[in-house]
Amino acid sequence: MPVRPVHLLPLVLAVGTTSAQAGSAPKDADRTTVEQQSSRSCENPTMDQQIEALMDHHGIPGVSVALVDHGDICLSHYGISTREVSTNAAVNDDTLFEIGSVSKTFTAALGAWVQQGGAFSLSDSAASIEPDFEGRPVGEVSMLALATYTAGGFPLQFPAGVDDANIHDYFLNWRPDFAASTKRLYSNPSIGLFGLLAAQSEGVSFAELMQDSVLPTLGLDATWLAVPDDQASHYAQGYNGDDQPVRVNPGPLDAQAYGIKTTARDMARFIQANIDAHQGNEGNQDNLRMAHALLATHQGYAAVGEMQQGLGWESYALPTTLDTLQNGTTAEMALEPQPTSMLEPSGEPQPQRWYHKTGSTGGFGAYAAFIPARQQGIVILANKRYPNGERVEAAWRILETLEH
Repeated sequence: MPVRPVHLLPLVLAVGTTSAQAGSAPKDADRTTVEQQSSRSCENPTMDQQIEALMDHHGIPGVSVALVDHGDICLSHYGISTREVSTNAAVNDDTLFEIGSVSKTFTAALGAWVQQGGAFSLSDSAASIEPDFEGRPVGEVSMLALATYTAGGFPLQFPAGVDDANIHDYFLNWRPDFAASTKRLYSNPSIGLFGLLAAQSEGVSFAELMQDSVLPTLGLDATWLAVPDDQASHYAQGYNGDDQPVRVNPGPLDAQAYGIKTTARDMARFIQANIDAHQGNEGNQDNLRMAHALLATHQGYAAVGEMQQGLGWESYALPTTLDTLQNGTTAEMALEPQPTSMLEPSGEPQPQRWYHKTGSTGGFGAYAAFIPARQQGIVILANKRYPNGERVEAAWRILETLEH
């Protein structure tokens, strides 16, 4: 069901390059091509210092950073996209990165987009969409519980042996570990099932709905679930902790949970669209529907301490602190059930909050954050994973420079 592309925002796109860590790439690599596309680099010394320190400390081959500031976007690129070729491979505007669980914010947008169209309600049960679930514990779980990881104890990853062929049986046989809505346990199967059922309620596959409708409506033309052959040369090589080349492995519901590959430029456009949704959008029906969908993903539906769980996004009331944000991205938050209070969202925009999401695959690390009240945001994409807390700190330090 293709939807014609609708750009939600007027973009003033300024792109450029900065130097990478010493020895990462030839100094003049791709300079002519990139400069022809550029109107302005970020020219942010704090950004350079933060990113180069991370690259040096963790041996990260390449990084792309995008800054969003009152409708203006700048891009800075560092290092190389791959060590596997002898020719120049400098990171540039077209470099595609795996963004891991930041993909969940796209799945959330898809689900909210479908929900805005009336195909389902967040209070609907899984069984109301998938009749096979009737009479099973999974069938009683609400779409909201699936999207907020409060269904009762879906694990972080599918157990060994679960694949596309038997995933339906896995859900049929699932048993909760605790009562729904009492604890949050971060989970790929949980939000994966949310995305699967959201698309099913629309009568179309998740991949088709995402690639042919949601992404074009957002104006994202370099964001993929499966990287096309003609874009393969732009796909960065990821590296694990042993500096071995790795790419994300296929798995059940990978598209919904961690499957997006994209550029810093497209991620900045996505961030800008999320910010603009708070400003009030004018446009046709598709434009308004997407703006309302994005706002729905920002609502706080469950509280874990100071963190509010939205759909995909996690948020904190302003003013917040760096320590608070870092505490929300620890391994404990991802791996252990956290006592949760369910909230009754007002439905009104909540601009005075810091929204963010981390994401990792075996060879990539991503972070995205935005502050609607300040009309500012940041994206940091790297082709090696490194600690979440350090991503948050780098973003915090860089965004601090925009306040002066």
